[in-house]
Amino acid sequence: MSMVTVKDLKKSFKDEAGPLDVLKGASFSIRKGEMVALVGVSGVGKTTLLQVLGGIDSYTSGEVHINGREIGSLSGSELSRFRNRHIGFVFQFHHLLPDFNALENVIIPGMIEGKKKAQLIGRAKELLSLMGLEKRLSHFPSELSGGERQRVALARAMYNKPALILADEPTGNLDKKNSEYLMELFHKTNREQDQTFLIATHNEDLSRSMHRTIFIEDGKVLEKN
Repeated sequence: MSMVTVKDLKKSFKDEAGPLDVLKGASFSIRKGEMVALVGVSGVGKTTLLQVLGGIDSYTSGEVHINGREIGSLSGSELSRFRNRHIGFVFQFHHLLPDFNALENVIIPGMIEGKKKAQLIGRAKELLSLMGLEKRLSHFPSELSGGERQRVALARAMYNKPALILADEPTGNLDKKNSEYLMELFHKTNREQDQTFLIATHNEDLSRSMHRTIFIEDGKVLEKN
């Protein structure tokens, strides 16, 4: 079963210098439960591609099917609901809310759906325990290490049991030890919850540990292995 299907995807930006074509007909697919690395030099369009797949940015033409839905056909409100329920994000910079503790940051996707805090605590504790953070629930981001913050971000991405997790250089700001720990958590989540991952990375150890690697070059996605 295909979790992601992208057909002839194009994305252009316009500025004072004129149009800039970033994605030039990218096509690829990802099966449910696959872990795929997205590799390419800096500035080639990895982040743009992830933002398009996640419904954060629009695309110029082509098709993007996520978990059976063509996201370009969704209205703004439909896309927001779909994104919150079906897609999780892990960024290079964790983007945790500084005034929320670890537990409160994790339950944000549930709060967006209008659920009460009391309904959300149980799953947040379960996820933070999975991340080895059961003793850090009430700690604020400023009281956590870089590796701990990224684990909180992963728990938040997983909160609504999304069909797809998109990660943009998730180990970019971590040392080797924390990078390896985060990699282990990705694989544990994939095994135990059949989570599908697309991870943009320059980390060779991380990309080698994935099921498959795809490369983005000159606005197109290629497979070389």
